[in-house]
Amino acid sequence: MMRSPAVTLAATGFSLARGLPLPLSLSILPGHRTGVPLQFLSQDFPFMFLQGKARYDVGSINTSAEGVHIHTALELSRDSSGRLKISNTTCNASIARMHVGFSGTLRKVYQFMATLITTGMRFLLNQQICPVLNHAGLVLLNSVLDTVPVHNPVDDHIGIDYSLLRDPVVSPDTLDLDFKGMFFPLRGENVTLPNEAPEPLIKETERMVYMAVSEYFFDTALFAYYRAGVLSMEIAGAEVPKDLEVLLRASFFGSIVMMSPSAMDAPLMLKLQVSAPPRCSIKTSGTFVLVTALLDIFLAPPQQPVILLSSMTMEARLSAKVMLRQKALQMHLDLRRFRIYSNQSALESLALIPLQGPLKTLLQLSIMPFINEMTKKGVQIPLPEGMDFMREVVTNHMGYLTIGADLHFSKGLKEVIEKYRTVPGPSPTPTAA
Repeated sequence: MMRSPAVTLAATGFSLARGLPLPLSLSILPGHRTGVPLQFLSQDFPFMFLQGKARYDVGSINTSAEGVHIHTALELSRDSSGRLKISNTTCNASIARMHVGFSGTLRKVYQFMATLITTGMRFLLNQQICPVLNHAGLVLLNSVLDTVPVHNPVDDHIGIDYSLLRDPVVSPDTLDLDFKGMFFPLRGENVTLPNEAPEPLIKETERMVYMAVSEYFFDTALFAYYRAGVLSMEIAGAEVPKDLEVLLRASFFGSIVMMSPSAMDAPLMLKLQVSAPPRCSIKTSGTFVLVTALLDIFLAPPQQPVILLSSMTMEARLSAKVMLRQKALQMHLDLRRFRIYSNQSALESLALIPLQGPLKTLLQLSIMPFINEMTKKGVQIPLPEGMDFMREVVTNHMGYLTIGADLHFSKGLKEVIEKYRTVPGPSPTPTAA
């Protein structure tokens, strides 16, 4: 049986000055001005001066504690849904000494009873510190961890799975979390892509948090988009640049005359469709995406079936700039290399060489802006609400990226806890048997 890792927190040297629970025989009643009146509720005190006429006194209590020691340990684990949870807490709290100072007309009496009062207060505090800390860990902090996205939609087509693969690993200096980091299509069959990427290794220590993403992370995103059927585009009619249209009509003039002379003036239509899932390659020199697609060129006469003029294969190499902005991991793509060849013959491939430059320009001006608009939103990194990244840095390694950042609390923990605190519902009305 494997034990859950634990994060140990130790706190010493606290000074308790207000909000202290007193023994049941005493209560503090709020005053109208400065100070608080002290009222004795118990009638069991064996002091003769309490018999007879009652006295009402106004004053203040200054309470301090020395030798406060609190040691608590939080056991972290992965729950059934893959979410990080605090599964158990252990606590040890003690207060060595307490001091109480009184003011008021009867302060001499109160000081005479100080030993009894401080003993009771110290006993109650020792009994109540750990239950409060246990509730804070198991209930309040877990409500903050519940704000971390596990299965999160990226857009209308794909989502991402950030579930933990195993329990956290805790060392004296680090807390290591292994997330699945796999994208999936929101509709249709979910096919898992095998993970063949190398295991990332994080050595950097300059930032508070480091996240390593392998080629598998990006490959599953590209694979999910491919499975969702969104990696295709049609450019027709006036959307085709004029110089490219003239060049295409001249290149396929013979085919147009032979197949359909009457459709010679029909609008052109270009259909670009990715033929295989794109792949990501991460090297120390940069991040690249390799794409293979089919480009079909048609004549599109109105109210008639389209006429295929040519079908060619396009291979492109895109450079990718990966950025972290707040909680979003973004990617900007640029076209670096491009070539086309015919699916029919090598001779036709030679005839397509003049089209390579204009088609590359078409990709850069029409298709790449469309793709970058899709990736502009980015992918949310799993962080609790109220936490943001700052001083982000991205470093390339062979087969993976490391993304380092410092944490910034844009909201206080109390604010987040209060937002998601479960409000107890009304008690059920008892029914007669």
